[in-house]
Amino acid sequence: MLTRLISTLILFTALVITQAQAVDQPVDPKLRQLLTEAINSSESFDDRFHAEVWLLDMSNRLQRFVKDEKTRLTMLKQIHLEASRAGLQPELVLAVIEVESHFDSYAISTAGAQGIMQVMPFWLDEIGHPDDNLINLKTNLRMGCTILKYYMDMENNDLHKALARYNGSRGSRVYSNKVLTVLQNRWYQS
Repeated sequence: MLTRLISTLILFTALVITQAQAVDQPVDPKLRQLLTEAINSSESFDDRFHAEVWLLDMSNRLQRFVKDEKTRLTMLKQIHLEASRAGLQPELVLAVIEVESHFDSYAISTAGAQGIMQVMPFWLDEIGHPDDNLINLKTNLRMGCTILKYYMDMENNDLHKALARYNGSRGSRVYSNKVLTVLQNRWYQS
């Protein structure tokens, strides 16, 4: 388990370095620190009651996409964990996933993005981990949430700009409007 966590930290550190190099910017030391802290953090819910309420509510909402209850709960726990670890609202991550893959862990886009959060596989080659699996729920969520949070910080929490960066559609609000509509209509707790 510790070896896997260390590998994940190395993977994300390299991801950040590669991403920064791709846009000719220095690596953000704050993001590097956040990734280090992410490896050491495993808590997600404040208490058992909060966990039960959130999981039941979100499971009912997710049922239209994921029929199997056990799969839904496993997915929701991991989404909540990775979103919370990254400092994102789990509901925002749910909205991104709905728009990106409709909760299909095996989704592959025409551009080649893979998994539930549609992460581009070139990152694996770039960081020297070509055998890692972006279809793996934990791997995909860890990478997707870390990338989204990085863009949120980069854009001073401007959701439209951060989501456009995540989707590769800077300058357009089509994708961000879609995510925000889904967030408002399906995932925010009422």
